Amino acid sequence: MDFYSLLSRLPFVPARARRPVVAVIRLSGVIGATGPLRSGLTLSDLATQIERAFKIPRLKAVALAINSPGGSPVQSALIGQRIRDLAEEHEVPVIAFTEDVAASGGYWLACAADEIYANENSIVGSIGVISSGFGFSELIQRFGIERRVHTAGDKKALLDPFEAEDPKDVARLKSLQKEIHQSFMDQVRTRRGDRLKGSDKLLFSGEFWTGRRALELGLVDGLGELRQILRQRYGEKLQLKPVDGSRPWWRRRLPFGGQGPMMQEWAVGLLAAAEERALWSRYGL
Repeated sequence: MDFYSLLSRLPFVPARARRPVVAVIRLSGVIGATGPLRSGLTLSDLATQIERAFKIPRLKAVALAINSPGGSPVQSALIGQRIRDLAEEHEVPVIAFTEDVAASGGYWLACAADEIYANENSIVGSIGVISSGFGFSELIQRFGIERRVHTAGDKKALLDPFEAEDPKDVARLKSLQKEIHQSFMDQVRTRRGDRLKGSDKLLFSGEFWTGRRALELGLVDGLGELRQILRQRYGEKLQLKPVDGSRPWWRRRLPFGGQGPMMQEWAVGLLAAAEERALWSRYGL
């Protein structure tokens, strides 16, 4: 019998203090650096929130509520590793629940959990790497704009969007993508192990599926909603405790987060918002 089971038998302890607790961390949005029109997921923003979740009294598990189309592979790996480190340190299971989408980096985050549950219509997978952008070389020529770039190092201006695309630069980019893709595949294999049912060619192609198909492929462990699954496991008296991040009051109130010149922040924010919209749109959302 553990300490809290013993505590629950004492008549002088309030009923609420005897209830088991599951901390809920919401991981929603694009993974990566934040901007004035975009609130991204980064380890620097989430570290305190994650650590608080694992220190809650009477903790039975930590639940991850994930709704992300992906983003930065580095931040995905950093956030996932921090969750794993604390789970092992505190010996607390982690259970992930996907909402609309847990794709690409969003699925990387889900793999930090010991178990993954999805809605049957969730979008899951996209285990691959993508790099996208725009080419403006013909546009600036049309308006008679001269591009001036001076570098020390012949690879410093790799894939400049205002220059014609160089096949050698593309080959270099694909080489980097292959390394990142390998890290992603290694993470999935390590965390999912023999639960994976599909071939490597299928699972790691970058394709994505509904939650029901993801269950058949072993990418998730079951179908269900966070409250439903956790109450089935820990009882109807379970206390779900959301662990929210905190932002300074001035960042919540000022329209551009109080950062930098307004017009510059506005321009950067519009580009970031367009990039974020494109990420969600890949999955029909």
